[in-house]
Amino acid sequence: MSPPPKTIAILGAGPAGLMAAEVLARGGAAVTVYDAMPSVGRKFLMAGRGGLNLTHSEPLPQFLARYREAAPHLQAAVDAFPPNALRDWSEALGQETFVGSSGRVFPKAFKASPLLRAWLRRLDSMGVKLALRHRWTGWGENGHLRFQTPDGPRTAEADATVLALGGASWPRLGSDGSWAETLAAKGFKISRLRPANSGFTVAWSEIFRDRFEGQPLKGVALTSGLNTVRGEAIVTRTGIEGGAIYALSADLREAIDSSGAATLHIALRPDLEANDLIAKLSAPKGKQSLSNFLRKAAGLSPVAIGLLQEAAKAAGVSLSLLSPADLARLINAVPIELTGTAPIARAISTAGGIVFDELDPDYMLRRLPGVFVAGEMLDWEAPTGGYLLQASFATGAAAGRGALKWLSHET
Repeated sequence: MSPPPKTIAILGAGPAGLMAAEVLARGGAAVTVYDAMPSVGRKFLMAGRGGLNLTHSEPLPQFLARYREAAPHLQAAVDAFPPNALRDWSEALGQETFVGSSGRVFPKAFKASPLLRAWLRRLDSMGVKLALRHRWTGWGENGHLRFQTPDGPRTAEADATVLALGGASWPRLGSDGSWAETLAAKGFKISRLRPANSGFTVAWSEIFRDRFEGQPLKGVALTSGLNTVRGEAIVTRTGIEGGAIYALSADLREAIDSSGAATLHIALRPDLEANDLIAKLSAPKGKQSLSNFLRKAAGLSPVAIGLLQEAAKAAGVSLSLLSPADLARLINAVPIELTGTAPIARAISTAGGIVFDELDPDYMLRRLPGVFVAGEMLDWEAPTGGYLLQASFATGAAAGRGALKWLSHET
């Protein structure tokens, strides 16, 4: 008689955990996925609300560079399960993909739910079991996994475990980062969990905040240090957020962490050369108000004009007294002082996590043989654009392969 299959416990039913489950089940293991929530993939579904951005189509060297200092640690996992493999996987589940104008890759259904449903059907057919409303609370003295459930405490035993509990953003969807304290108590080195792809706080004047809350700044260019990003930002009641902000969030967060504030420069008309903008601003104003003049001559929206007025007020100058050249310079380099980072609970993703030195090349914790880690629990971050999901899927697959390799050596 053949021996019974090895049992695997996967903690976390997001993309990393479910991908690890698929790899392990395909390798013949008996897999149970535990999750604290009453349903799986809640953050994955949230990511698909505006169109599920699975990955990105840019060449792999540029793709990997998006992970910054974590790129060397993630390269093997992404090389083994690259963007094209993720697209093939999606299409094998009946969800064809397409490349958008920005190079981002989406399912043609543009939603997460059809893909998740098809995936769960596949996992069920492979024998993967789900244990929901099971909140992991650590290990017992005998090494068994401990859970809190609606029916009280429960323990489970497994031949190997994959931790895929996510970061600490959007905690109401299940990933609250509480695992960090459990692992830190065991002596594991964890880089502090911080918001990534987040907004920032700004001390707007009451007039500006009340009038322009929720208004977009379109077609702008944002600069932090030597990095400039074209895109869109949105004024919030407490500050500023949006795609272009998220792309710079790591640099801005680090500046705030080191000095308590950061200056963001916004070019309101980055498509206009300086001389052309000066020429437009040198036209006679006549009896027009300054706001009407700026709207017609420079093509500025009301919120952009309000932003200029905020900057002038902070600098103690009057826009109406600026020369056309000085006004042009201000329009394409409006300084905004960021006073803080928006709370991690509202961030799209998380920076920080278990440092890679704690792992072997197969994503196993060196000091806990048989325990593997994947996804946002690890110390990496990436901008939006498909990079977040790609690394989650790829590290989940890598942890699954690592667990199969370890189990084969243990047999």
